[in-house]
Amino acid sequence: MEKDLQDAFRKLKKRDVDSFPVTVLSVNKENGTCTVSDGILEYTDVQLAAVINEDNQGFYLFPKKDSSVIVSPINEDLHRLYIETYSEIESAKIAIEKVEFQIDKDGFLLKKENENLKKLMADLLKAIKAMKFTTNNGPTINLINLNDFIDLENRFNQFLKEN
Repeated sequence: MEKDLQDAFRKLKKRDVDSFPVTVLSVNKENGTCTVSDGILEYTDVQLAAVINEDNQGFYLFPKKDSSVIVSPINEDLHRLYIETYSEIESAKIAIEKVEFQIDKDGFLLKKENENLKKLMADLLKAIKAMKFTTNNGPTINLINLNDFIDLENRFNQFLKEN
């Protein structure tokens, strides 16, 4: 009897339209959508997340072009698809109000309004490299360990992005 009840519940929740594999043809990061193909049909405006709001707030994974993804219909509507599973990610973005975090092969972007971490670090290192101190013998002329800060600046430039 229990098995019959489980089978009945399974039939009740079965969707009329199933998820299906496709290939990514292009990605529109500004709109949070992509175009995909199943080898026969092209599907445009496939959402990168099940819910997309007007100001692109939220969490987005951007698939690599020509990678495989699995898409699912929203409310069983084949005109409203979203990516459910990714095989390869090109980048990711989290946007919460005026704060944004991005990651890709080139590094990280952490931004709040018009400020970003890379610019803040560059400004800090610039100020450090220009430091001068007064000693008992007068002002210092050169920062003795300037090359250490230049090396540190280069490391930050490799790690962080501005856009």
